[in-house]
Amino acid sequence: MKTDLKKAIIFMLLSTLAFAVMNGVVKYLDGFNAYEKVFFRSLGTLIFTMPYLIYKKIPLLGNKRMLLIARGVIGAISLILFFLSLKYLPVGTAVTLRYLSPIFAAIFAVIWLKETIKPLQWLFFFMALTGVFVLQGFDGTTSLIGLLLVLTSALCMGLVFVVISKIGKQDHPMVIINYFMIIGTVLGGLLALNDWKTPVGNEWFLLLGLGVVGFIGQLFMTKSFQIASTNQVAPLKYLEVIFTVIIGVVWFLEIYTIWSVVGILLVITGLVLNILYKARISK
Repeated sequence: MKTDLKKAIIFMLLSTLAFAVMNGVVKYLDGFNAYEKVFFRSLGTLIFTMPYLIYKKIPLLGNKRMLLIARGVIGAISLILFFLSLKYLPVGTAVTLRYLSPIFAAIFAVIWLKETIKPLQWLFFFMALTGVFVLQGFDGTTSLIGLLLVLTSALCMGLVFVVISKIGKQDHPMVIINYFMIIGTVLGGLLALNDWKTPVGNEWFLLLGLGVVGFIGQLFMTKSFQIASTNQVAPLKYLEVIFTVIIGVVWFLEIYTIWSVVGILLVITGLVLNILYKARISK
């Protein structure tokens, strides 16, 4: 059991590191518009998902097709908005705020899935949202445009969680990801046409690498959840924020004020406490 937990922790660390690297590369490729980056990020993952489904003879179209399309469209919009926000926000701040998606997911679940939110969970959500107000109200470096973009991205991601919950086990997880990547490739490609920039040299490697690194992150995260309980490994997801902040400071020489650090810590603490509390009451 201890060996399994150790392996799960290593998998989650590799996952968060992969996602942090992907965030850094997206920020680095500032000369490309967000739509083109979504196109390449999606295409790079399709290289893995499509052959896998064909090899395993898993039906590409799936069963809950309307929900699968909805998941793909909303997910692609969320990704576009997140990439757009990186033009205005430090990469660590943007990643932190996008992690507010569980709050929106919980609210959507109350409305559509008739789930309930415990009073203590509201307290944790309030703590996380207080972090947002600290970032905007006290940290003068936080862009309002960037804040609106990334919060809308988080809202869309919260909706994605509810849609996936509605799909349930009626479709293979790789089918769900494949729909997302196909729609991301098509939508990102079409929106990028008016301002397309042809990559040169290692830009091809970096752009296509977005999808490869993103897939690696997804794969290791899935493996981690498969061999350990949610409450043991889910809080480790937020290490992505720490890794991303480090990349922002070292790679892009970003400066985080004391208020931005306080805001980020409030968001992460509130969300981690919610995960631990949910795990406890579900036993």
